[in-house]
Amino acid sequence: MRKLINFIVRFHFFFLFLIFEFLSFFLLIQYNFYQKASYISSSNAITGNILYTFHSFTGYLSLNKANNDLLIENTRLHNRLKSSFKSDGSVIVKVNDTIYHQRYEYIPVKVINNSINRQNNFITVDKGSIHGLKPEMAVIAPSGIVGVIKKTSANFSSVISVLNTNFKVSARIKKNGFFGSLAWDGNDYRIANLNEIPLHVKISYGDTVVTSGYSALFPEGIPVGTIIEFNKRSGVNFYEIKVRLLTDFKNLSNVYAVKNLFKHEQVKLETESEND
Repeated sequence: MRKLINFIVRFHFFFLFLIFEFLSFFLLIQYNFYQKASYISSSNAITGNILYTFHSFTGYLSLNKANNDLLIENTRLHNRLKSSFKSDGSVIVKVNDTIYHQRYEYIPVKVINNSINRQNNFITVDKGSIHGLKPEMAVIAPSGIVGVIKKTSANFSSVISVLNTNFKVSARIKKNGFFGSLAWDGNDYRIANLNEIPLHVKISYGDTVVTSGYSALFPEGIPVGTIIEFNKRSGVNFYEIKVRLLTDFKNLSNVYAVKNLFKHEQVKLETESEND
């Protein structure tokens, strides 16, 4: 206490100066309209900048939650799309029956491991069997196809990527419906090959390629890519077609596992027909 008193006594002129300076400043602003308006305007600008910076910072911190909320909302919308349902086509009326029955369910998952520089690339996602994921479920991103689940554990799943030389999917040219087999040749991670398109089909640069829906895995119409090159080979009745993939495999984060609710029935029927 004595040291504090001695300090105040020693610098009392300085403290008096600060007090008078503050009073002068206060009186100047209080009784002069122009200075008062300038002060209020400046203080509002400073306060606004501080609040903007603060909200920008807190907004950045909440981006992860916002992304998760958006993913959940997108999943809900996917599950309500008409393409996720199949028509019964029946005119028989039953209690609690509807014309359309849901065919596909979308489960949001997050990529936790990914590779693009191998011949056979795989992706790991953060959900497994306890979350409803099973082998041979399709995986898609908001921009297009990603791959198919190969194996699952309780909490994780391994996905065979489109960028895997063992991966093939039925795909069609959107404008005319002609379909073939899409496969990756192990070279450029951005480009895949669309095979088995006959030479009489009219195609153009920029044509959109989507899933055909002929397999029991991918829904019909999921984006695949756009045609960037096509050539005719002598002695072969099919085009050589290069497709630029719409999915950016170097920037995969939030994706969806797609469950076909009628897959077991479809595969069983097709297997029985092949064995007859």
